[in-house]
Amino acid sequence: MKAIVQDRYGSLDVLQLREVDEPTVGDDEVLVKVRAASVHPDVWHVISGLPYVLRLMGSGVRRPKVAIPGTDVAGHVVAVGAKVTRLKPGDEVFGESVKGYGWANGGAYAEFVAVAQDSLALKPANVTFEQAAAVPSTGYIALQVLRQRGHPLAGEQVLINGAGGGVGTIALQLAKAAGAQVTGVDSTDKLELLRSLGADRVIDYTREDFTRGARRYDLIFDIPGNHSFSACRRVLTDRGTYLLIAHDHYGRAGRKVLGSVPRVLGLLAMSVFVRQLPKASVSMPSKKDAIATLSKYLQSGQLTPVIDQTFPLSQTAEAIRYLSGGKARGKVVITM
Repeated sequence: MKAIVQDRYGSLDVLQLREVDEPTVGDDEVLVKVRAASVHPDVWHVISGLPYVLRLMGSGVRRPKVAIPGTDVAGHVVAVGAKVTRLKPGDEVFGESVKGYGWANGGAYAEFVAVAQDSLALKPANVTFEQAAAVPSTGYIALQVLRQRGHPLAGEQVLINGAGGGVGTIALQLAKAAGAQVTGVDSTDKLELLRSLGADRVIDYTREDFTRGARRYDLIFDIPGNHSFSACRRVLTDRGTYLLIAHDHYGRAGRKVLGSVPRVLGLLAMSVFVRQLPKASVSMPSKKDAIATLSKYLQSGQLTPVIDQTFPLSQTAEAIRYLSGGKARGKVVITM
């Protein structure tokens, strides 16, 4: 099969299109013929090996344990393992190809990939393969972060900083589905998109600093992390919550060793004393439950993935380079 392969960490130049053996299927896995696979920041991190601490979190210390990048996939089941009961050949599925929540390549940038059955759900008929592939990783993040609020969002004032990107467009729609009043913050060229997705109010960050406004929010979902917590706290209600994604901006932040880990750990330490920060928790929703929830949102029409551009497999490096430029509206997808 054709696949994008990386033998070492480095720039996007390490990616090569090669002919490799098809993957073997484990007892609890299915073989998926890939129709689409999305690009997201975690893919860039594993290709570059930056920050270095992430190599200890699943990807491999000196070189990638899995040579084929990509984690989010949509396609057809062509074979199933001996213990697979939920899926059968011919099913149209989508999900994430890595097990657990570590940082690692998942083999999705290839014509075929082996995926655990619990990491997949049936693709709703009302979405395309490209749309389905755009959901898993960013959808997991949005679900987990919004759940950290700890109670229903109905009627709450929610601000999403970076609402026009991959995570932001999904988080905006999930917050609206939960009944929140949503303010979306992004650049001028993305504001109309935010309105079309249901944002009640939009802010152009090139003209207005939301941390200096008069409006107060029950939840601030900060994706780019380009404001300090102290600045965001000024516009939180007394019982509001600040949630940070901790984006490293594709290495431009310059923190090669630890990345945003110190900032995240600092907020966790502060959460013991500050009510507006979520308390530390090791609980994570199972991928089986998360992908099933996202599938329901897709099927109901409450979640419509936004695709900025698609690229063929041979142009995977160009797709990642385009995403890392920061101008993408929604998701960037690789097609087979």
